[in-house]
Amino acid sequence: MANRGNFSGNIGFILAAAGSAVGLGNIWKFPYEAGQNGGAAFLLIYILLTFLLCYPIMIGEIAIGRRAGSDAYGSYRQLGGKRWGYLGLFGILCGIMILSFYNVVAGWAFGYFLEISFGSLLDHPNYGTFFSEYVIDFWDNLIFSACFMAITAFIVLKGVQKGIEAASKIMMPALFSILIILIAYSLTLPNASAGISFYLLPDFSKINFQTIYSAMGQAFFSLSLGMGALITYGSYVGKNQNVIGAAATITLMDMSVAFLSGLLIFPLVFSQGQSPAEGPALVFVVLPGIFNAMGPIIGRLMGGGFFLLLCFAALTSTVSLLEVPVAYFVDQKKWSRKKTTWLLAVFIFVVGLPSMLSQGAVEMFTHLPFYQDRSALDFVSEVFSDISLPLGGFLMTLFIVTRWGTNNMSEELSLGNESYRNSLLEKYVNFSIRYICPVILGIFSVLIIIDKFYGIDKLTN
Repeated sequence: MANRGNFSGNIGFILAAAGSAVGLGNIWKFPYEAGQNGGAAFLLIYILLTFLLCYPIMIGEIAIGRRAGSDAYGSYRQLGGKRWGYLGLFGILCGIMILSFYNVVAGWAFGYFLEISFGSLLDHPNYGTFFSEYVIDFWDNLIFSACFMAITAFIVLKGVQKGIEAASKIMMPALFSILIILIAYSLTLPNASAGISFYLLPDFSKINFQTIYSAMGQAFFSLSLGMGALITYGSYVGKNQNVIGAAATITLMDMSVAFLSGLLIFPLVFSQGQSPAEGPALVFVVLPGIFNAMGPIIGRLMGGGFFLLLCFAALTSTVSLLEVPVAYFVDQKKWSRKKTTWLLAVFIFVVGLPSMLSQGAVEMFTHLPFYQDRSALDFVSEVFSDISLPLGGFLMTLFIVTRWGTNNMSEELSLGNESYRNSLLEKYVNFSIRYICPVILGIFSVLIIIDKFYGIDKLTN
């Protein structure tokens, strides 16, 4: 354990794990998912599913990692045998593939931060055209994504305390500070109240299957569940630390950033009479026009601040995504952390090139014939995030219920929290892991696969 490294204490673990959870999923993906799925209706379902499904699964993942003191593969294999180790490898693969496209989007955010703060982006006559041209520009994307991956690798190779924990202690407070400042300004804009109403007053007629499964996918993606990240981080947690309390704090911090992101973006969008349902391009197409309307000085400050916020959020997550496979090779193959980190960073960057080229630069990656003509980035995102993360959570609950046992999980969770045993919270967590999570996640995993490859609407018409 000493050679692997550990978090210095509960604060370090909470900030690092919250950093893993808080990312592009909260500030880029959450607002556009909410905008496309009814605003407040989506928010309500998201909060409900976060507590009902995600919190117990987070507790289970951290407990598995701390009990085994190993990477995702080693933890499942140690506690469940060789066959269960493949579930850990599945999670590691998901982490690699998610990082491959995540780094591309992080590169866009980094490029936009530079273009707004120091370039001429805000003076462009058409932001939709700028974005389309920007994501096609291979060399800009290559440079910015490579820079982002290099920064990620530099933090990871420094180790658990000096790298991951130290960076999180700086970036998480900075992230919250920038977010609060931007919200304070956005709420003063004309017609901001319309954005608040859209975001906080639910229209229950907007709730349908699409709303529910989008909210569940968002919760899993946002909290880094189902891919071994929290198992890996859990393996660095001391036995005297309160996992139950830490998981609650991490969940609340992650949910708070998602909630605050909506509180920032929807007043901005409605203040300019824009549609909230712009989809993935919302922050890249709609927001620059809003920043431009604020004037040349305030616009650059607000726009640069927002995309710097997006960069900080992305970086805290790319660090955890890279740490998952790094921990595997360090633990299982006994490679040095430095060698492993740089090799994996280069490998994952190369794996991400099809996603980088899939926004119009190369036709074969822009329209995949085997995936309903959607792009390579869509394919990687949907298969390894939307589909695989809930599936990974479902399989993790089966592992606990059928192999490791909820009693062993409770025993591990009671370390650092003696009052957990025989408490109402223990009963709820065990009941959720045994019954609620497997049933709901099992059903939704099947429905999501059908929807992505066939279309639920075709089945119901």
